[in-house]
Amino acid sequence: MKIQWKKLIVSVALPLAVGGLASLLTMDGMKSFGELKQPPLSPPAWLFPVAWGILYALMGVACYLVWVSPRASSEPLFAYGVQLFMNFFWSIIFFGVGNTLAAFIWLVLLFGAVLRTAVLFFRTRRAAGWLLVPYIAWLLFAGYLNMGVYLLNR
Repeated sequence: MKIQWKKLIVSVALPLAVGGLASLLTMDGMKSFGELKQPPLSPPAWLFPVAWGILYALMGVACYLVWVSPRASSEPLFAYGVQLFMNFFWSIIFFGVGNTLAAFIWLVLLFGAVLRTAVLFFRTRRAAGWLLVPYIAWLLFAGYLNMGVYLLNR
């Protein structure tokens, strides 16, 4: 299969842009995050943008694989858009608003949306589904961290 470069670039740039915009909008909240009590296993602050950058790139490649698949339909791409929208707003709720409990509830909903997307991606193109597995694992870890921050700082 020949790489469709424009579609690949758009697919990877979109989640990176969404993540970048969320970071810009919540920069002040991210700074104060370091002042909160952290649960055990909390990674250093520098790891978050690195991890998210990798995850957004993987999401983009997964989206591309679904987009160009002969079995493509609008359903998995719509689900992908929904989870990307939800991902953006988790940062706003957690860092921007500072409501860690609401952010945890939103994260649980986001997790469900990502699982749905992954199932649809697996059905369309197995490799695309596998590319979302690290994202799912990170969201589980993020849920632990989110709830830990909530419990330690309420």
